[in-house]
Amino acid sequence: MQRDSFLRLMGLSSIGLSISGLSSLIDFSTSLERTDKMPTLFIGHGSPMNAIEKNTFVNRIQQLHSQLPVPKAIICISAHWLTNGTYVTAMENPKTIYDFHGFPKELYEVDYPAPGSPELAASISSIVEDIQIHHDLSWGLDHGTWSILRNIYPSANIPVLQLSIDWKKPLDFHVMLAKKLRMLRERGVLIIGSGNIVHNLGLVDFSKLNQVGYGFDWAIEAREFVNDKILKSDLNSLLKYQNGPNYLKLAIPSPDHYIPLLYVLGLRRNDDELTFFNDELIAGSLSMTSIMLS
Repeated sequence: MQRDSFLRLMGLSSIGLSISGLSSLIDFSTSLERTDKMPTLFIGHGSPMNAIEKNTFVNRIQQLHSQLPVPKAIICISAHWLTNGTYVTAMENPKTIYDFHGFPKELYEVDYPAPGSPELAASISSIVEDIQIHHDLSWGLDHGTWSILRNIYPSANIPVLQLSIDWKKPLDFHVMLAKKLRMLRERGVLIIGSGNIVHNLGLVDFSKLNQVGYGFDWAIEAREFVNDKILKSDLNSLLKYQNGPNYLKLAIPSPDHYIPLLYVLGLRRNDDELTFFNDELIAGSLSMTSIMLS
């Protein structure tokens, strides 16, 4: 890519940029050259303990390491970073965030020292011209991100950014923003949504935490409804779940863990192959359902 073409693509000019800053952006342009289409993933992340435990869900996530192309960078939309406005992490070295409490000491000793990419953060802000993407230098990687990436890319050698969820925006905003980011799939960027579709912590049956496949009737119905609409590409019904059957309101009492799915569906292309995995209920009121679009 020529220098002038790159600057036009990024919406940048040399005015106001330092020589070193401009140079780093131009250098990064080589990593934005067109590639084969990257898959995109929605992963039901479940308990933070999946970062250190061995179970059927973790085993399946670990298999992604050999199934996915090696990305140039990763962007994760985690259910655990809700903001007023949309932010992207833009630091060189994002910290590992322990945004939970009451877990074993071993979990708090996990470090996922993946590099960040201020250059990719700048690219995202430029690509999405009509939505302000704020650069964040204080957040890092929360457990919605590192608990799954630790199992897919244990070496932590691929740049990772998080994109926040603006909790004040309607659901269709998140789909619209995802569509604007589709081109990154053809620039070697792996985009992951991390949440859980059926996610009602208030109704968890703690006596069945380890019983894979155990779900309340309403959770089973919600899982079947959402899976069916995903298969049919019926995004409109998924956006209007709050007007749907009561079982959906039980399954999705708040949209924080559901919105990452909408980002992935917004990234969907007509030629994508859809694969479900870890499509199980646990503890009555949680689902680990995950999808790959490739």
